Amino acid sequence: MPNLKSAKKRMRQNEVRRDRNVQVRTRIKTARRVMMEALAANDAEKGAEALRTYSSVLDKAAKVGVIKKNTAVRRKTNAANGLRKIAAA
Repeated sequence: MPNLKSAKKRMRQNEVRRDRNVQVRTRIKTARRVMMEALAANDAEKGAEALRTYSSVLDKAAKVGVIKKNTAVRRKTNAANGLRKIAAA
């Protein structure tokens, strides 16, 4: 346990931030799962909607620093390429 007042405050701040980060990561995982299910079902229309949602969630996570910007860009690109493959087929 921290003894200093500032260390106690830092501990409280870290707990709040950790809870927020867990929520954001859960949203990312859920959006990714929905995206992958649409791709597995070869449903281009549902996949397009899922891609929009997934991209939005990734952008918001990158904006607040839960994931890095380039990680968000890479994941969006990979998802878009997957959608492009099923749309062409």
